[in-house]
Amino acid sequence: MRRIAGPQLTIAGGQRRSGLQTVGSLLPYLWPRDDFGARVRVVVAAVFLVCAKLAVVWVPLVYSRAVDALIPKAGADGATLVAVPVALIIGYGLLRVSASGFGEMRDAIFAAVQQRTVRRVALQTFRHLHRLSLRFHLDRQTGGLSRAIERGTVGIEQVLRLAVFNVIPTLLEVGMVVGILWYMFDWRFALVTILAVGLYLSFTLLFTNWRVLIRRRMNATDSEAQSRAVDSLLNYETVKYFGNEAHEARRFDESWEHYERAAVKNQVTLNMLNLGQAAIIALGLSVVMLMAAQGVAQGTMSVGRFVLVNTYLMQLYQPLNMLGFVYREIKQGLTDMEQLFRLLSLNQEVADKPGALPLAPPASGRAGEVVFEDVHFGYQPEREILKGLSFHLPAGGSLAIVGPTGAGKSTINRLLFRFYDATGGRILIDGQDIRDITQDSLRAAIGVVPQDTVLFNDTIRYNIAYGRPGATQEQIEHAARLAQVHDFVLRMPEGYDTRVGERGLKLSGGEKQRVAIARTILKDPPILVLDEATSALDTSTEQDIQAALRAVASHRTTITIAHRLSTVVEADEIIVLDHGRVVERGRHAELVAHGGSYARMWAMQAEQQDTAPAE
Repeated sequence: MRRIAGPQLTIAGGQRRSGLQTVGSLLPYLWPRDDFGARVRVVVAAVFLVCAKLAVVWVPLVYSRAVDALIPKAGADGATLVAVPVALIIGYGLLRVSASGFGEMRDAIFAAVQQRTVRRVALQTFRHLHRLSLRFHLDRQTGGLSRAIERGTVGIEQVLRLAVFNVIPTLLEVGMVVGILWYMFDWRFALVTILAVGLYLSFTLLFTNWRVLIRRRMNATDSEAQSRAVDSLLNYETVKYFGNEAHEARRFDESWEHYERAAVKNQVTLNMLNLGQAAIIALGLSVVMLMAAQGVAQGTMSVGRFVLVNTYLMQLYQPLNMLGFVYREIKQGLTDMEQLFRLLSLNQEVADKPGALPLAPPASGRAGEVVFEDVHFGYQPEREILKGLSFHLPAGGSLAIVGPTGAGKSTINRLLFRFYDATGGRILIDGQDIRDITQDSLRAAIGVVPQDTVLFNDTIRYNIAYGRPGATQEQIEHAARLAQVHDFVLRMPEGYDTRVGERGLKLSGGEKQRVAIARTILKDPPILVLDEATSALDTSTEQDIQAALRAVASHRTTITIAHRLSTVVEADEIIVLDHGRVVERGRHAELVAHGGSYARMWAMQAEQQDTAPAE
């Protein structure tokens, strides 16, 4: 198949998205318009979040009062000395249980929203990839694409978990603690705390932003390694044919060598970040504790208040320490999500018009009329493939398209399926321009047996039933009989449950072609396109399937694209293409008698058959 040139629509290309753009793309999934239950869960989880943090900030207050209550006071009786601390300690325990309980309920309630969000994004990405043009899929790297989707969905789950229930609670707790310190002590304690927190966050953000660049390099090299591995394994037979196992291993190792360097640098810079964060925490904690110790020495602060300051700061720095980790993980998650949302932002080259209607049946007569009117098309503007192609194929008729390689035969099939839009002229089915109807209804009306048959790595039953999901076993077997594949399937130990392997590699070329014919027969479309449908079959099998195809095509509009002219002799009309133009047209006998291009091709193939050695 010809490699189609075009813009490099790879997942690594395009304009880089900012973190805010990525978060903005995620928010509609977190707060969906069509899911009231998800919105309720978000609100309830937010309420539990606030309740958990209120319980957390009350814990040090109760703890400090318990410490002060345990210090003997003059004139206090023994019962009071025991009862008050016990009550405070019980309250302390209840507050800690409440904080933990509210946090767990928050996570449990939000879990459904989180997983539903991941599912929605993954599903939309999958659908969007199927909507993208053939040009994109010819340029894609399957391994890198699958890794981008995998990392992106994991990144969404990570960002939702960490950002919503770690960053916001921590910032809320910082605000509460600073306010309490200012209210209970003086502005200096609050100022030192704010400065320490600000320095910690600034250092973390700046250092992490630098490390994100390293993470991107890791992602790029990881995708490269996976792409090379998948490409090599998909072409396993080619690797073996040329004995290039060592060459493939060397290319794979080169990619992993680059990943290794980036991963080591990522770990070293992480250690540097952790050391700097620990130094900032220690400095801030030491300054505030010295101020508190001075207050105790001067008699302006009780021991319980000293413990309160220490407890608050230790309690505050613990989520701050986690906040550094959380920020790093969020940045990495956003980086991983970046490629996923860039895929979603790719424009659909061939899209339905607003208000497009399904293909309507003709007012009278049989469905399946196909008309090409002065169609021009080129995969690149400077290289036109079809140059004013015109033909009229009535419903139920048969048309054969022949010509040398590169004449534009397969391009006609792609334009008919609307994998691309014609740059000039128009294509009509039953009198309707295919650009004005929905693509789903267009493709439902056309069945194709391609030259290069690729099957799903599933059972023979699944691959035949793919032509009509939900078909009964009797319908599957009927299609298989028409395609001359039923007896072969029954000879297999597992019958229709036989798995065909990756891309159908467990079957021979002829067997794969017959399965493809069976699933197209099962689809039962009014228009049938045979793109070298019997090219992989031996002469005997070809004759059997040609007879079956003639029976199937007898009440369908049929377009046959062929190199082997013996398969098109019964066509109602044959057009001969050369460099995108029709150079001859007519029935087989007329074209042979005319003595032009078709007659020369017929003579050459007849001569090759006469001189071919017997098998």
